[in-house]
Order: sequence, then C-alpha cells, then structure tokens
Amino acid sequence: MKRNKVNRKRDKAVLIRMNESEYATLNEKLKQTGATQQAFIISAIKEAMILSVDGLRSMKDISKDFANLLRQVQGLANNVNQLAHWANQTGLVPEIEELIRISGQIEKYRKECEEIWQSIRSLTTQQKPITQCEPSFDMSSKTEKSKKAM
Repeated sequence: MKRNKVNRKRDKAVLIRMNESEYATLNEKLKQTGATQQAFIISAIKEAMILSVDGLRSMKDISKDFANLLRQVQGLANNVNQLAHWANQTGLVPEIEELIRISGQIEKYRKECEEIWQSIRSLTTQQKPITQCEPSFDMSSKTEKSKKAM
C-alpha cells in the first residue's frame, strides 16, 4: 500500500546539537517571541546581520568615537559644574564670551552624538524582528484531495 506523501515546501531537515545553556537560551527566546523553533531559526537565518571585516571595524570605530565623545561631554559637564560652584561662592557670573564658548562646545558635542547615534541606528535597523514563517507543507493539495474524496 502506497502512503500519501504531503507536498512540502520545505523538504530539507537540519539537525543541530546544543549544550544545556544554548538550549535554555533558545527556549527563552522562543518564549519571548512566541515563535516556533522552526519559525525562529528560519527567521534568524534569513535576517541575520553578518558583519564584514570592514563592518566590524566600523562598529569598533563608532564605539571608540562614542567613548571619546562621552569623556569629552563628562569633562564639559564637570567644567560647567565648577563654574556654577564658583559663581555661587563669589556671587559673580562668568563673562558672556565664556558662556558662549561653552554653549558652542555643547552644541558641537551634541552634533557629534547625533552623527554617532545615526550610524548606530543605520546598522541596527538592518536587523528585522522574528516573524512566523509560512507552513512547511502545501495545504492546498491536501484540501483538494479531501474534497475529491467527498
């Protein structure tokens, strides 16, 4: 007796091995997304962001630039704080030129932060969310066979 074979869109099976920690991580991500193992893994493969060596260098450069900019902003904040303490102690206010210079530095750092943020966003928005995948078999052929049997 010949078995009816389902017309599968996905007719290849892949076995992967994981340790307990990897398997627990997979199951946690499945709970978070609500996806099946198959949907999650296929989506991860399709949407995986693979960084070239140049892309990796760019990410490292962005990270270094951001860390450097953060140090500069922290130093600037420290300077402003010292000026505020000095103004409170002496009752004097820094000259307008000094305030304009500080304001210009703040604006420069704000623009640099915005450029770095845009670089980070452009790299991270290439990653798409996990979605449910199509069924792994063709339901139409099964439905047509059921109708013919009736």
